[in-house]
Amino acid sequence: MGNEDHRRRKTPCGFCMAVFKWIPVLFITAVIAWSYYAYVVELCIRNSQNRIGMIFMLLFYHLFLTLFMWSYWRTIMTSVGRIPDQWRIPDEEVSRLFRADSPDTQKRILNNFARDLPVTNRTMNGSVRFCEKCKIIKPDRAHHCSVCSCCVLKMDHHCPWVNNCVNFYNYKYFVLFLGYALVYCLYVAFTSLHDFVEFWKYDNNGYSAQGQLNASGMGRFHILFLFFIAIMFAISLVSLFGYHIYLVLVNRTTLESFRAPIFRVGGPDKNGYNLGRYANFCEVFGDDWQYWFLPVFSSRGDGYSYPTSSDQSRVSTSSPTQRYDAMGDTTTSRLDGNPTDKLIGASPLDTTNHHHNQSPHQVRTTSVLPTQLLQIQPPSPFRDELNEQQQKLANGQSLDCSTPAAMSSPAECGVNGAAVYIEMIGDHPLTSADSAKGFPRPPNGDLPV
Repeated sequence: MGNEDHRRRKTPCGFCMAVFKWIPVLFITAVIAWSYYAYVVELCIRNSQNRIGMIFMLLFYHLFLTLFMWSYWRTIMTSVGRIPDQWRIPDEEVSRLFRADSPDTQKRILNNFARDLPVTNRTMNGSVRFCEKCKIIKPDRAHHCSVCSCCVLKMDHHCPWVNNCVNFYNYKYFVLFLGYALVYCLYVAFTSLHDFVEFWKYDNNGYSAQGQLNASGMGRFHILFLFFIAIMFAISLVSLFGYHIYLVLVNRTTLESFRAPIFRVGGPDKNGYNLGRYANFCEVFGDDWQYWFLPVFSSRGDGYSYPTSSDQSRVSTSSPTQRYDAMGDTTTSRLDGNPTDKLIGASPLDTTNHHHNQSPHQVRTTSVLPTQLLQIQPPSPFRDELNEQQQKLANGQSLDCSTPAAMSSPAECGVNGAAVYIEMIGDHPLTSADSAKGFPRPPNGDLPV
């Protein structure tokens, strides 16, 4: 699937719609072609009297125009790509999914199919995202575009001015297109400002007050409208370009700014992919600064899976040498929240809040059988008496907790003389000899703190 899907173009109506969608692109191309004539011919060649200044004006003009048109062309012609077949659900599974009698059954079918896929985004009910039109599991940050008739990786929006979806593969080109279009308009406006002011000093015949011919009557109007159109496009582009620069720095698409992505662990989070400004910028523009401002593909990743702020936080905690220099504030981790669902066949997540300031020696107690007492070495004065009490326990006799030895050994006498079990978590693990005596160590979380 992708822009190569010609199903709608096989009919006459579909062909007309395909042609109609190119009208905005043709309009922009016509405006650029007219601006080239107005600037190069009317402003520089016919109206400039300073040859050296005209050469420099034309040199920078063609530089900005080349970068502008290069970025624009790459944005238009870059395909949205095709989702691999491993994301496609077989027809029998689709039929089974549509025949499911409850949403929970559909959820189990989708989660079971997506067990081995790198998906973390979910729907509102915690199910894996599924496209009913494309019959595929949606990758993270992917959405279905009704205009392109396919699912688009990291879809930002569908732009009619480029007749294409702004997506993972051309988002860098789109941002560069906006930036270079703004630079192009500002350059044309500033270099034509002097002639625009001089326009009002001439009469209708093109003569100044001193009687010198400035330009033909039609040429003067080309310069006048060139300045106006450049200013109008610059005003509209500055806000759009600034907004997308903001989205790049927070690692967010236009769709995600209106509806936050829902993660399997943590729920909705607009900042779920925010890795810090520098890391966010490099995710779109790449790691090599030589390609940052050229319309060549240098973005990180494959478009199917993306690092999250919680992943980056864990990396920086476990390995400080691997973290980015400008991660920003990513202290909130979705791993501390409750999962919106559990994958089929996966073990339940331990949602107990384990903080780093917890004591390394946790004492957990519960009533146990006398034969399961943990051997703790008592003080030497009471060792003989304690051995006698252990012998009584082995013979099934009751303990007298009023003796000094028993009072000094809380491992064997709890509240009201009840025997207790003490597990030392940290640098005091059970020995192999203790395990051989018949009391294996219980897993963490089975006993109350």
